[in-house]
Amino acid sequence: MEALAAKEKVVGLKQVRRAVASGKVRKVYLACDADPRLIRPLEGRCRERGVPVSGAHTMAQLGRACGIDVGTAAAALLAKEKPLPTE
Repeated sequence: MEALAAKEKVVGLKQVRRAVASGKVRKVYLACDADPRLIRPLEGRCRERGVPVSGAHTMAQLGRACGIDVGTAAAALLAKEKPLPTE
């Protein structure tokens, strides 16, 4: 979870959902105390796409790890983008 202190992350359910849909995610963290109706669809999408999911932390713990003052239901580490070849 220390990796969430990195700049290459997205925080919040909507942002994580978008990043997973676009294939830019390396790992997803879901809060164990978040509303299951919100988390289950995202967890299923991650599994379909082969994205590892961790669900061992609370919303408050995820928020602190991401450097925000409030809890968050989801956070994701972004995959390193490959630089475009130069001519």
